[in-house]
Amino acid sequence: MIRAAVVGATGIVGQQFLVALKNHPWIQVTALAASERSAGHSYRRAITDPSSGALRWFCDEPPVEEAMDMPVVNATELSTSDVDLVFTAIESAPAKSLEPKYAADVPVISTASAFRYENDVPILIPGVNAGHARLLDAQRKRRGWKGFITPIPNCTTCGLAITLKPLHESFGIDSVIMTSLQAMSGAGRSPGVIGLDILDNVIPFISGEEEKVQIETQKILGRMAGDSIQEAPIKVSCTCTRVAVLEGHTEAVFVSTRKPCDAASAIETMRAFTGGDDVSGLPSAPQHMILVNEDPFRPQPRLDRDNDGGMATTVGRIRQDSVLENGLKYVLVSHNTKMGAARGAVLVAEMLMRDGYIAH
Repeated sequence: MIRAAVVGATGIVGQQFLVALKNHPWIQVTALAASERSAGHSYRRAITDPSSGALRWFCDEPPVEEAMDMPVVNATELSTSDVDLVFTAIESAPAKSLEPKYAADVPVISTASAFRYENDVPILIPGVNAGHARLLDAQRKRRGWKGFITPIPNCTTCGLAITLKPLHESFGIDSVIMTSLQAMSGAGRSPGVIGLDILDNVIPFISGEEEKVQIETQKILGRMAGDSIQEAPIKVSCTCTRVAVLEGHTEAVFVSTRKPCDAASAIETMRAFTGGDDVSGLPSAPQHMILVNEDPFRPQPRLDRDNDGGMATTVGRIRQDSVLENGLKYVLVSHNTKMGAARGAVLVAEMLMRDGYIAH
């Protein structure tokens, strides 16, 4: 059994890690870390509002009782000698200093963007680019670490990259244009999105989001060339918006393929995409990487975000586009706080354990 620490345990993503790891067959949470404000308290006290006594538990699932009496340590003082793996659920600024400190001794799987764009850091999605894990050996050697850092993608990138993978493999992709309608939970709770701003409204800008999606998609769909990733030569353009949906990112995607691809072929190709041996046998893997729904009114976030436990990306309205050369267009829904956050990070850990990158 792997001993894992969750850093940022009191926040919404940290809580999602505890839910995702409850009764996990391979991984046991043995340490919790958070900010100095929470350090020195039990987890229960750390997530209890001192003025009202209300439990600040933000997941739909009930609180993880096994964690409630565990002590919370200061993230800057977390000892890696007692754990085999660290999951981080913190903002990019503290991640920049804390994650290398942990990685000197143990593997770090991160939800932060702090190291996503480093040349020796893969952005892993099991079933999509498992081969990029080879870069971790070069990272360890270059940085002199016993461990490593591997972040998961931005939650908006995740569903997009998954759906593009089978199309890119079968037909090649020249360009992608995407408009997102992103859930409020993607903004977190601090500072988050103010209710009166999002109600009866669409926020047409999310700082840094479009650049992340563009860069990450090219990196994830790239190929290994020696000890580096050669980015996929795909032109990516996107507009990212925030809408009044609690969870589940919706994306309208336009794709120009190199080889002609009609809608029926795209449907067949997406349905056949399973992730293969890269996800086979992993406890958190979805039954289907992509679910195709041919009802013209699907997918919808409220109806489809929880498919396969929130780990499947659901696609619908696959059809020809008459403007782009060899054009296709479709709509996807991906669960931003499950596959796009903690559960997706746990899936990465499972793959790396199986493939020998995390000792167990």
